Order: sequence, then C-alpha cells, then structure tokens
Amino acid sequence: MARLEQLSEPMYSHLSELPCPSFSQTPWAQGPDLSKRRVAIISTAGLHRRKDRPFTGMEGDYRIIPGSTTASDLVMTHISTNFDRTGFVQDWNVVFPLDRLHELVKEGIIRSVAAYHYSFMGATDPEQMASPARNLASLLQGDKVDAALLVPV
Repeated sequence: MARLEQLSEPMYSHLSELPCPSFSQTPWAQGPDLSKRRVAIISTAGLHRRKDRPFTGMEGDYRIIPGSTTASDLVMTHISTNFDRTGFVQDWNVVFPLDRLHELVKEGIIRSVAAYHYSFMGATDPEQMASPARNLASLLQGDKVDAALLVPV
C-alpha cells in the first residue's frame, strides 16, 4: 500500500484535498461478547461472483457474496487504475478474509460466520451508499448478524 506522501502530483493533491464526510452523531451499540457473535464481511473492494453483474463505476449499491463462494469464483472489478490487485490475486483474505473468520470460529473466538457477505465499490461517494446501506442493515438483521468486519479497500 502506498503512503500518501509517496504519491506523485497531481494524485497527492487530489487525494489530500478530497472532502471527508462529517456525521452529527456517533452510533453506539452494545451486544454480546465476541465469542457469541455472528460475523459478516463488508468490503469496499468491488468484489462479486463471476456470474454476478460487475461494478461499472461509482455505484452506491453492493453485491451479495454467499458464504459458500470460493476464492476462484470471486472477481474484483474495482475500477481505479491506481489500485493494485496483487494482494487479492495472491490471497483473497487480504480483502475478503472469509478463511480467517472460519478459523476464528474453530478457535471459539467468534460464534459463527454469516451466510452472506457484501461488497461495495470503493471510492464511491458515501451519500450514494446511504440507501443501499440501510437495505443491507435489514439483510444483516435477517441473517442474525450482530458484528460486521468492515474491510475498506
């Protein structure tokens, strides 16, 4: 991963001057101990299964990734020309740590892994993601998920 100060102009200026959203309040939720939690992955790597519709731009929607998906069936259509996919190609757990979650279940650190996981397209305006994120929250509740592993890419 490149550090901001290692980027050339105009990329450095572009990224350092991007507006950051501000939120009027910080949500707070309490829940069971980690060992009693069901965990889902939410990534911004632009991931989808081969048979699913690829991301084509700065879309605010997400793709559903069943927990039975294999590494060979997962595709990354992150659109940035500056995005290095090398880590994903070598080990999908870099952006979609499903294997690591299953290991945590075996070790008793978490209770279970969700049946479904989700991926948004990174570098999308967060306001475009607001409505899909609310929809996603209801899907997570339906799957009895009480913890989400956020994997920003």
